[in-house]
Amino acid sequence: MRDGTGKGSVVFTDVVKRYGDVTALKKLSLSIAPGELVTLLGPSGCGKTTMLRLIAGLEAATEGRIFIGGEDVTHLSATYRRVSMVFQSYALFPHMSVAENVAYGLTVSGMSRAEAHAKAEDGLKMVGLAGFGARLPSELSGGQQQRVAVARAIVLEPEVLLLDEPLSNLDAKLRRRVREEIRQIQQDLGLTTVYVTHDQEEAMAVSDRIIVMRNAEIAQAGSPHDLYQRPNSAFIADFIGDANLVNCEVLEVGVQTCRVRVAGQEITLPVGFAAQGPARLVLRPHDLSLTTEPGPARFPASISYATYLGSQIQYTIHGKLGNLFVIAPPVHTPFRAGDTVHVALSPEKAMLVADEPIDT
Repeated sequence: MRDGTGKGSVVFTDVVKRYGDVTALKKLSLSIAPGELVTLLGPSGCGKTTMLRLIAGLEAATEGRIFIGGEDVTHLSATYRRVSMVFQSYALFPHMSVAENVAYGLTVSGMSRAEAHAKAEDGLKMVGLAGFGARLPSELSGGQQQRVAVARAIVLEPEVLLLDEPLSNLDAKLRRRVREEIRQIQQDLGLTTVYVTHDQEEAMAVSDRIIVMRNAEIAQAGSPHDLYQRPNSAFIADFIGDANLVNCEVLEVGVQTCRVRVAGQEITLPVGFAAQGPARLVLRPHDLSLTTEPGPARFPASISYATYLGSQIQYTIHGKLGNLFVIAPPVHTPFRAGDTVHVALSPEKAMLVADEPIDT
């Protein structure tokens, strides 16, 4: 907690949101700690933006209660919530200077022009734009405009900062730099932040915790490491990072090991599992290797495509395990399309999840 009082915490208790007969958010309870950066991640229509708008007060909950900083804000309008929002479009006034844009919310709230502009300059300094106050938004790059939008939000001294797809208008290289800057600002200020994105790499890069949404409810929540290394379903395994999902059958289960049959071979995995029967083997592309030699836990296949990317070679292959994507380090003589290989599986790196459809 930032001040020992729960300032900045966000709590949902049995919150439901409906639009007529459509349930946009099923009954949901969660808690976000003060100073934590939590990302809401998921495909379009999963409920993540609805959650953000409920925190902001732009939507009203159909059922349940919402608390911010320990205060029940369920029926409190957006105007009276200590929350600031950064939008995808930046929403800067083109005819105002950068400083006037940042000071706008302060002056509207009744602060004197001189004090508001002094705070605006402090805000610009926080985001690395000291000395840019006299410029117009059109004179800034996309990344600089996004930082102005962040400065405008943080000078209001919110308990919670909300970011709605803040980097989607930037190119890939600039996105990487700006997300690092946003994360640094958030950590420096100890600001509770809720970040919405559909980009799993972005979510993993900035988050203390990720809440993955699916079909209007939470599919799994945890640290980026937890979600990647311990997915609780085929959907999560497929959504967080690249993954090959291979059908298998669990023959024997134990607390720390289980025996599975995959593509005609029986393999012991150093992981526990709940029950016997159909399951999915999760194989990350960089945990597979290709060889010309057969052997245990090796499966025949042929190379469909080989793509050289300098630091790695990406292979699309087809064989007894189905269609697989493999990432290999560069070698002097890589495999080529049409080559026959064996896919070597490392049991200690394989994961098991329940057999389920993964469509969204």
